[in-house]
Amino acid sequence: MQSSHAVSAVSVVFDEPNLIADAGLVPLVRLAERAGLPALVGDRLRIEGTGSGAGANPAAKVMTLVAAMCAGADSIDDTDRLRHGATERLFGGVRAPSTLGTFLRAFTHGHNRQLHAVQRDFLARLARATPLLPGVDQVAFVDIDPTHRRVYGRAKQGAEVGRFKGVRTLYPILATLSTPLARPVIAAVRLRWGKAADARGAGSFTAEALAATGQAGASGTVIVRADSQFYNADVVAACRRANARFSVTVRMNPHVAAAISANTGW
Repeated sequence: MQSSHAVSAVSVVFDEPNLIADAGLVPLVRLAERAGLPALVGDRLRIEGTGSGAGANPAAKVMTLVAAMCAGADSIDDTDRLRHGATERLFGGVRAPSTLGTFLRAFTHGHNRQLHAVQRDFLARLARATPLLPGVDQVAFVDIDPTHRRVYGRAKQGAEVGRFKGVRTLYPILATLSTPLARPVIAAVRLRWGKAADARGAGSFTAEALAATGQAGASGTVIVRADSQFYNADVVAACRRANARFSVTVRMNPHVAAAISANTGW
């Protein structure tokens, strides 16, 4: 037995009008609505002066993007999956890929900061509405680390060819929140410009992550963990101001080496 068509000639499309490919989105979208995500976006996000209508009804656009990503979309074109089959019978206000592309291209760094505020408040509401972070009132871990995400558009704001030769990347810094009983969730994220050093803005970012952790219900012991790139006074000061413990890898430098040599009993 063999295929009767060349692979390049085969096209698979979900076009059954009475079926729903991603019915699992129903409880997910309802949970997001119950925790107030559309209202938060509508209240906090403002995109004005574009002349393209990009900022109109941001809540519907953000909800479409979130649902599409949860359904497996990893590009703007993939968001069109929400308009296949009978999905429109379950969800209203789904936006077309072209509309979503116009929306995202209108974002500046200031708009990203608005979304960060939405994410922080939504995490707090979600933690109150669900058992998202069991034990967060006892012990909470905040892990801080930079990451590098490849992008392809040359006009992508903040992206540069940096540590990976010939690869254009973004350099966000992330903070995850977890407990001994809960998997990590993102507590804070910050998109930095260009070939940012790992510790750039780490002090204020640590303070922001700890504030989000408190909003999410962390009222017991909070432990910040980071590698040696975050071994600086600003990070430690932010932890102390928030009454958080910290575990930061110490870089080997002449002062540390001398201290070790002076304590030969170690």
